[in-house]
Amino acid sequence: MITANVGDIVEFGDMKGKVEKVNENSVIVDITINDSFDEHEMFEKTVVNHKRYKIISEA
Repeated sequence: MITANVGDIVEFGDMKGKVEKVNENSVIVDITINDSFDEHEMFEKTVVNHKRYKIISEA
């Protein structure tokens, strides 16, 4: 399994996020880069398991 690095853009579900931290089993991503991001409805960051994302752009 290829894991993302800090600064990579990953896709999970119908969302995209920029990797801010890599953990043993997951990454923490900033999802404010999404056009559909609503700061009143969503948190700025989320945790995504390594098995649940696809790298779409490397840093």
